[in-house]
Amino acid sequence: MAALIAAQRARHRVPAAVACRALGVSRSWFYKWKGGTLPPRAQRRRRLAGEVKRLFEAHGGKYGAPRITDDLRDEGWRVSENTVTALMREQGLAARAKKKRKSTTRPGRGRWRAPDLVKRDFPASQLNRKWYGDGTEIPTGEGKLYLDSVLDMASRRVLGFALGEHHDAQLAYGALAMAVAVRGGLVPGVIFHTDQGSEGGFN
Repeated sequence: MAALIAAQRARHRVPAAVACRALGVSRSWFYKWKGGTLPPRAQRRRRLAGEVKRLFEAHGGKYGAPRITDDLRDEGWRVSENTVTALMREQGLAARAKKKRKSTTRPGRGRWRAPDLVKRDFPASQLNRKWYGDGTEIPTGEGKLYLDSVLDMASRRVLGFALGEHHDAQLAYGALAMAVAVRGGLVPGVIFHTDQGSEGGFN
């Protein structure tokens, strides 16, 4: 392939850079095969690509082109963000987006709310005094799943849980029923606290 690129340049005056791009190979590979040295501009680009990759890996793959460009400029490089973006794309470097935990509940308005018996006093010194319910959305490759759970504040133990495709009252009931069964079926006096979100099945 390198011979073909060289021949195109010699016979038809097709620049090596154009031929390399058309054939999907790098100019550095071509010049290495040829036994020569890269032009100064190509040498600089290759060094810059190495620095981009080093900084990307140094930051755990979390930095995108803007922040890597800032780091390069701090190190004395004169480079544009567009160039860094192109070098990252050529090397298959893509910053991992920070995942945000999506809340499945939010305070409901204009409806009856159960009285707050905990009153921000969350700790408990005895079992079966304060239980807490929560719902969590879990993204999967086949869609969303919802996990409802019940926690005893004294032991910090999850007593019950239920996993399903719908975040509804039935799912919440399943988690609560499991918690009651784990504690023997009778839990007189226990306070069950949730944030009473408008989407929560624990309402």
